[in-house]
This record gives sequence, C-alpha cells and structure tokens, in this order.
Amino acid sequence: MRYCKSIVVLFALVLLLAHPGVASAQAPELLLGKTGGSMSGRIVQIVAILSVLSIAPSLLVMTTSFTRFVVALSFLRSGLGLQNTPGNVVLVSLALFLTFFVMSPTFEKAWREGVQPLVEQKIDEKEAADRIVGPFREFMAANVRESDVRLLQNLRPGRIGNVDGAAPDITILVPAFMISELRRGFEIGFLVALPFLVIDLIVATITMSMGMMMLPPSVIGLPIKVLFFVLIDGWSLLVSGLVRSYGA
Repeated sequence: MRYCKSIVVLFALVLLLAHPGVASAQAPELLLGKTGGSMSGRIVQIVAILSVLSIAPSLLVMTTSFTRFVVALSFLRSGLGLQNTPGNVVLVSLALFLTFFVMSPTFEKAWREGVQPLVEQKIDEKEAADRIVGPFREFMAANVRESDVRLLQNLRPGRIGNVDGAAPDITILVPAFMISELRRGFEIGFLVALPFLVIDLIVATITMSMGMMMLPPSVIGLPIKVLFFVLIDGWSLLVSGLVRSYGA
C-alpha cells in the first residue's frame, strides 16, 4: 500500500511540478476522475497524461535519492571488475526500492497533506501543488550543498532569486540537488572502489615478482575481490551506509 501511495504521489508531483500550466487546468479532472467535457477536451487530457508520464522517470531521478544509489552501485560493480553481474536490472531495481525506503516519509507527507485532501475535495489544486511539492523541497534542501545552490544562483541571468536567507527557487534547487547527489555518489564510489584497487595492486605486484608476465592479474584478482566482498558482508555495509548517508 505504501508503494502504491508513493506512485500516486510521484504522479501528482509530475503533474504539479513539471507542467504547472497543464496541472492547474487538468489536475482536478485527472485526479478526481470527472468525466464531463467534449471529445476534443478528453483527447487533450489523454495527450497531457501521456506527455506527463513520459517525464516521470526523469522526475524520480531529479528529486529523490535514486541518483546517489545508482552511482554508488555502479562504482561497486566496476570496482569488482564485473561487467554484467549484477545486471543493470538488478542494480536499478535495488536503487529504486532503496529510494522508496528512504523517501517513504516524504511520500507519506505529500500524500497526507496534499494528494489526499485534493482527492477528497478539501483543497483546490493550487494549494495541493504547494503541499505536494513542499516535502520534496524540504528533502532536497536538507541534502543539497549550499555552494551548489550559490553557484546556480550566480549563473542565472540577472541573479533572480539570489536573496540571502530566502529559500531557493525550485528551478535552482533541483539542478543543485542533482549536482550534490552526483558529487556524493562519486565520493562514496571512490571509497567503495579503493579497497579493490589495493587488491589489484597487490595481486599485480605478486604476479610480476613471480615472473608470471603472461598471466593477467584480473584472473587471480577477481575471485579474491569477490571473496573479500562476501566475507565482509559488503552488500549490507554498502546499503546501510547509503541509507544512513541521508540521516535515516
């Protein structure tokens, strides 16, 4: 049930954040299920739904913890020296469900304060938009670096919205949050890949000293790295570290 609510909240966020013009005109009909209007109006609604759904994956990447998770997991696979194991489907699925785990308080708050009152017709779509986007804004603001926010504020023509103490605009906060997530993902990836690099260096040194020039170090290093990762319970350590990096 929690994941169903998360999907509904994400869909509502796409409507209200990505296409504010469409959302203000179509959100009540799309979310409340009204069936009035002409055939041409319903066709426009269907086109709006399809166009909004097409950017839903990008919105998930931009406003949640998905980026940090998938980058760190990709560094892990590269550090182990494995090309296709685990597969992309496995890594993306793990990153996706970890994202739902970390973002569940944000999804629940957006559902409770924004989507549910809108469905029950207790608030209008404008107020619902503020309430749905609010929890995501708080999450991004809590995990974005101030230097990235200032960078984008200074790069904006005219420096609109660059006011000390004021909350950054969503068009500044989202790219700044993505830059921060990429940086932290690479930092975690470096820490993950460093032990495997040391193992590769040790194996290469030993094989060279033994005169085994024709033997690729990866042939011996790969099973050692896999064994090392299994013995230290690497998956649990990595997942717990990623989740705790958000203060969960």
